[in-house]
Amino acid sequence: MHANQRSKAMTERVKIFDTTLRDGEQSPGASMNTNEKMRLAVQFEKLGVDILEAGFPAASEGDFQAVSEIAKRLKRTEVAGLARANKSDIDQAWGAIQHAATPRIHTFIATSDIHLDYKLKMSRKEVLNAAVEAVKYARSLTDNVEFSAEDGSRSDRDYLCKVFGAAIEAGATTVNLPDTVGYAIPQEFEEMVKYVMTNTPNMHKATLSVHCHNDLGLATANTIAAINAGARQAEVTINGIGERAGNTSLEEVVMALHTRRNLMPFDTGIQTEHIYSTSRLASMITGIMVQPNKAVVGANAFAHEAGIHQDGMLKNPMTYEIMKPETIGLSRNQLVLGKHSGRHALYTHLKNLGYDLSEEELKTVFKQFKTLADKKKHVMDEDLEALVTEGVLRSAEVFSLEYLHVTCGTTVLPMASVRLSINGRSVQGANYGNGPIDSAYNTIAQLTDAKAELLRFTVSALTGGTDAQGEVTVRLRENGLMALGRGSDPDIITASAKAYINGLNRLEYLKAHPVKASQML
Repeated sequence: MHANQRSKAMTERVKIFDTTLRDGEQSPGASMNTNEKMRLAVQFEKLGVDILEAGFPAASEGDFQAVSEIAKRLKRTEVAGLARANKSDIDQAWGAIQHAATPRIHTFIATSDIHLDYKLKMSRKEVLNAAVEAVKYARSLTDNVEFSAEDGSRSDRDYLCKVFGAAIEAGATTVNLPDTVGYAIPQEFEEMVKYVMTNTPNMHKATLSVHCHNDLGLATANTIAAINAGARQAEVTINGIGERAGNTSLEEVVMALHTRRNLMPFDTGIQTEHIYSTSRLASMITGIMVQPNKAVVGANAFAHEAGIHQDGMLKNPMTYEIMKPETIGLSRNQLVLGKHSGRHALYTHLKNLGYDLSEEELKTVFKQFKTLADKKKHVMDEDLEALVTEGVLRSAEVFSLEYLHVTCGTTVLPMASVRLSINGRSVQGANYGNGPIDSAYNTIAQLTDAKAELLRFTVSALTGGTDAQGEVTVRLRENGLMALGRGSDPDIITASAKAYINGLNRLEYLKAHPVKASQML
């Protein structure tokens, strides 16, 4: 047998469980509506994730609806619904995912003493019984059941093995060891996984999964260590988003395994050429920008400025690049569109970027494309993604901008005149401020009767050049609810108004779809 054939035959498969739509959505202000979740779900299936955790159906009616719609749509990817270890949550999860081609119930309960004593106020025996009863009940509905031991990395090892063994005996086909608070370090976590693999007698009957958080910046390292120790499912999010410091990053785990196969003979089902487009889509939808130096998908990941690096790159790219940008779908030879480009060219290019638009959606985007092309000479990929987000991904909104006029300068008091559509009814007004954006925001707040506090305001350019579209991201807070808003336009003041209005719309969505308080992995 040839050497590389032998290596391929010995390669083991690691399942990729993506929880962007559930744990990722727990990033402050990153709530998504059903339309946006569906777009991402379809993209994740295209990317090749094995299991997609579509949400927590018991959390809200909106979450139940989104999970249900996704379950009906996806054909190849398993669809999981999260449920606490009780009959009501499990019924809600099953109700949402039962029509999936391959449904999975994911139930969980905490196992660490600190959670038992202070949060659950339950004994170890009570938690063990609750876990078994939950798994048994879930197994009566489907033969695809995952059990998670919340805060597993801070749990007593022998007790953890006992709970896992009982869960497997009750019917769990996957057991998950989460590092819920990102406390573990790689060597420690690897030893813990080995201990669980060795000391859970029926472990061979189930897949061991890991779910790591990034509080110490070690989520990916801990996940890789766990895989080396025997875990065969990695729970991740695109761009590493999630509550607090986020989750293990899908792109980092997948590309680490892909790039270092000489040391880690593992395969995933991920189509790596769709990683970049998935990353961009998630960023556009959530409004959470990817930091420039983010591994794999950051803007600087394949940028080389130092002279010695550039010299080496010209002689051999592998001197300073350990992976090709094309591997993740980032082409250096971007097709640039302009005002003379037709509908077919636009449609083809959008499809290559990962957007499969309907005829009506294409019509909407093409109209916006032509308007933008009249304003700037070259329309780049980032511009097109912004157009799709502005024109297609957003569902029916309470507020939308119809008109904006701003007067400002060194000798006049800044003033903005705004006309909005509020639930289909036009209203207009004017107000002053400290600058053009402040006056626009004051006017919008006056028209919408908004009480939201502006926590963050960020401006960036989507592309280079003085004609680049400006991208504005805002974070708003009202009565304990937080929402991100995002807007883009060649005019930065208009982009700012769009971002503020988008944030207000997201707050309205959160008000209409309240999320129940719950424990999360």
